[in-house]
Amino acid sequence: MNAIEITNLNKTFRGISAVKDLNLTVPDGAIYGFIGENGSGKSTTEKMICGLIIPNSGDIKLFGKSYHNPEVRANIGVLIEQPACFPNSTVYQNLMMQALNLDILNPKSEVMRVLDMVNMETAAHRKYKECSLGMKQRIGIAQALLGNPQLLILDEPINGLDADGMRIVRDVLLKLNKEFGITILISSHILGELSKIATHYGIIRKGALIREIEASDMSRECRDFIFVKALDNNKALRVLAKNYQYIEIVDDGIRIYDETDTNNVLKHLYKNEIDIEAISFQKIGLEEYYLQIMSKEQN
Repeated sequence: MNAIEITNLNKTFRGISAVKDLNLTVPDGAIYGFIGENGSGKSTTEKMICGLIIPNSGDIKLFGKSYHNPEVRANIGVLIEQPACFPNSTVYQNLMMQALNLDILNPKSEVMRVLDMVNMETAAHRKYKECSLGMKQRIGIAQALLGNPQLLILDEPINGLDADGMRIVRDVLLKLNKEFGITILISSHILGELSKIATHYGIIRKGALIREIEASDMSRECRDFIFVKALDNNKALRVLAKNYQYIEIVDDGIRIYDETDTNNVLKHLYKNEIDIEAISFQKIGLEEYYLQIMSKEQN
């Protein structure tokens, strides 16, 4: 079963199309990275899934049922933009207010349960305003987890975080997915971090989905290459071009595509007395893959 199935979804604002004939599928148990430029329709789509915006047309199903179904709606946790918390109240108090608002049974134990899930139980009695940005994002995720949802929808949860904050949030999301089986739809501009956790990707541009792919399939599509940095890259390029077909200068070095034998590359360079500063085997990552897809769409 799929956690989310969207078919021919459309939304316009004052005659301007924000989402256009969108088809999107999030398998149950996935971490789905939703990628696109600012204004591409990511947040609008997420808000329609959550029922915060009414679509003009199209169909949204969650776990095989209409997203209007009350039982289905109770199975979703949402963090869009930033947590809604009172700054002078403690973390625990803010979560208790949300739990009571949701009419959750045993709210005290439920609050401590979700704090433990996001590794925030030791900060329960700290005032919200005293928390770091990374802690606030985890508080927002904890709020979304109240009521034990099986689907989380997160809009840019790692934006603005430092490296350590991103690592902690990343570990929390992996824990929620692996240990608790929660499906996660997450949008983010920080593609390097997203690539460390996502199992599936959807790329949206101008309101339309232009590519939907599993992480394993994307990895197979991304080309391997050997990166070489020489003291004289132009001279090295002339030498290597005699032996390799797919080669180019990129940034401050040379890429030899579809080649895996670094020793063979070094042999050609040393034979021609080319001084080498660095050589390594690499693979095109998510960010470059995304930029290539977007470039093709613009042409």
